[in-house]
Amino acid sequence: MSLVAAGGLLLAGCGAGSGELAAEEPTGPRSGPQREFDPDRDDSIFGEGGFSIGTLNEVFGGGESDRKGAIPVNKFLWQASLDTLSFLPLASTDPFTGVIATDWGMTPEAEGERFKVTAYLLNTELSASSLKVAVYRERLNESGVWAPAEVNPETARKLEDAILTRARQLRLASDGTTTTG
Repeated sequence: MSLVAAGGLLLAGCGAGSGELAAEEPTGPRSGPQREFDPDRDDSIFGEGGFSIGTLNEVFGGGESDRKGAIPVNKFLWQASLDTLSFLPLASTDPFTGVIATDWGMTPEAEGERFKVTAYLLNTELSASSLKVAVYRERLNESGVWAPAEVNPETARKLEDAILTRARQLRLASDGTTTTG
């Protein structure tokens, strides 16, 4: 330890010119973990109350463990939402909050219109109360500018029905098979 201190003092005494003091190097926290993560001992990779490995397992189909840090979503509703909304480009998907958002997309049937959809998965049940869909619509006006347009309330309901139907199909298809992981 005293050798390191003596070396530090020697370097600090070396100035760039006469009468100048060398600038001190900024110090901060040392990089790297204080200790390595042990999955058998540690529940969280970010310390106590942090993000849980168990949450990752549950969201991505792992085993049953503590649910910390995420809203659990129904895996069939999640996949069915992705399948049903695949006709639109995806803007973002977040399985931890249960939100799937599409970007603006057009359909051949509706020329001069574009649509955007956000699906909210609210819990683990495979039921209508676990899903909320919001639809946004814009029309191209005479000036060539996209302007918000009214959306038929039935559109969101029809998308919700299509997602729920697909989710039930996925669940029935998985009942006869066993998966490991």
